[in-house]
Amino acid sequence: MTDDLALQLKTLPESPGVYQYLDKNDIIIYVGKAKNIKKRVSSYFTKNHDSGKTRVLVKNIVAIKHIVVKTETDAFLLENNLIKKYKPKYNVLLKDDKSYPWICIKKERFPRVFMTRRVIKDGSEYFGPYTSVKTVKALLDLIKELYTLRTCKYDLSQEKINAGKFKVCLEYHLGNCLGPCEGLQKEDSYNADIKEIKNIIKGNFKESLNRLNKQMFSYAENMQFEKAQKIKEKLERLNNYQAKSTVVNPTINNVDVFSIISDETHAYANFLKLSNGSIIQSHTTEIKKKLDETNRELLELFIVEIRQRFNSTSPEVYVPFKVGVGEDIKVTIPKLGDKKRIVELSERNAKYYRQEQFKQIKIVDPDRHVKRIMAQMKADLRLSQEPRHIECFDNSNIQGTNPVAACVVFKDGKPSKKEYRYFNIKTVEGPDDFASMEEVVYRRYKRLLSEGESLPQLIVIDGGKGQLSSALKSLDLLGLRGKIAIIGIAKRLEEIYYPGDKVPLYLDKKSETLKIIQHLRNEAHRFGITFHRNKRSKSAIQSELQQIHNIGKQTITTLLRKFKSVKRVKNASLKELEEVVGNSKAQQIYNYYHSNKK
Repeated sequence: MTDDLALQLKTLPESPGVYQYLDKNDIIIYVGKAKNIKKRVSSYFTKNHDSGKTRVLVKNIVAIKHIVVKTETDAFLLENNLIKKYKPKYNVLLKDDKSYPWICIKKERFPRVFMTRRVIKDGSEYFGPYTSVKTVKALLDLIKELYTLRTCKYDLSQEKINAGKFKVCLEYHLGNCLGPCEGLQKEDSYNADIKEIKNIIKGNFKESLNRLNKQMFSYAENMQFEKAQKIKEKLERLNNYQAKSTVVNPTINNVDVFSIISDETHAYANFLKLSNGSIIQSHTTEIKKKLDETNRELLELFIVEIRQRFNSTSPEVYVPFKVGVGEDIKVTIPKLGDKKRIVELSERNAKYYRQEQFKQIKIVDPDRHVKRIMAQMKADLRLSQEPRHIECFDNSNIQGTNPVAACVVFKDGKPSKKEYRYFNIKTVEGPDDFASMEEVVYRRYKRLLSEGESLPQLIVIDGGKGQLSSALKSLDLLGLRGKIAIIGIAKRLEEIYYPGDKVPLYLDKKSETLKIIQHLRNEAHRFGITFHRNKRSKSAIQSELQQIHNIGKQTITTLLRKFKSVKRVKNASLKELEEVVGNSKAQQIYNYYHSNKK
């Protein structure tokens, strides 16, 4: 396996979708679907395959492409479309009689509703495809249960009906048809039923389900339990029914779909090609920003380039926002429905591609990764320079005892633990977080200034406006206000506060900037709590030994250095104690513990 292939495997998404294997000639040799793309593709390279054909396939794989989708059903349908389009060498091709079922509402007077595996462009409406014939039959059974539709293939023109060309059949006498062939049912009434059926097929079957529920309870009350059970089974199937796929929709034909997302330095654009209602092509690329180009400018360039590269003549494009690409192309900005979901699918592929690029950059080019993160933080936090050096402060005290503070240091977005510092609060009596924050910030930067050490570009205060104001007082005293950026982060809603600004900043919950700030805050809290616990523990230990008459701090330090804990001092023999602190003190310590034994 090549290094490029190994890198691709590391950065595949753990999402449903379709993967494509390409050979050295850039030809697709296999298309597969997966609930988890990364897990499935990795299995090809980690397992010992019994099939010789599979081993040959793996040997010929040079590159991997993938398309993420929303559900497993979408992946199933998309796989089928791509196999039919590319006919990969190692895929079993489905024949026409094995294609997926559709529901057809025939374009004719008094339309028939039936299942078919062939989509004919005759003006009829097709819904699907469906991955389960059982689901289609359950839906058609429901429609038959609720509506009286004809099943014959007669041409029910008004002239032929008026001429008496047809007679009602057995279906009429069974109550399954109202006899439009003899003019016994009006066209308006029939079309009203067809309109309701379309809603049911699209998934809007709330009213029909309510009606079925009433029928089920009615059968049960009349002791017709077999009929009630059949209705119940249909209800259960319909509750698990997925009306249609966002990947395939026959009403969307010969369309190009484009989307883009971006950060400070790069944009990521995706292209989906739809033909005959199916996605047949996907392409995503990274665009390096040279100037401060907008997403609109970059997407317009991408659309023109891609349509030329792939020789696209589609008369319509779907995009997430308005673009100018010439008068000959219809630009649609979908607001809802299947068209909107197709654009969202394109955006999702762009986002996954961006994540993969980040992972690869982190592995191959860590410097570029750091530059991108720093540029993003500078923009998000409205800073004048990149925050390469960040320090975060947090106070720790429990019930007012042993107040301490912690300062953690991040360099290039990562912890620099050797530079972490903790502080014993010296000038503040009792639990006063504001005064404690003022003290430690002053002490920290007075020392850095006196020692000629470099100052951070950003200070983060764990707390809201109160703690931030206290820290600012210290910066004022040191003449550092305006020279170092400082912000406060409130715990409850992750609000970012700035000096003199009453309105907090709310960062995107998924943004890398917020994640780094949260990491800083959590590290400061962890470091401070650890120091505080150690201090309390040491204080408790020393206070117990201090109760022994004539035992001072130096003796306590000597004992703990030798025995490591008060428990071991307590359990030590007189001889062991004498070897450490001499006869007199050893006798006093021994008597203190052993004379109090019950």
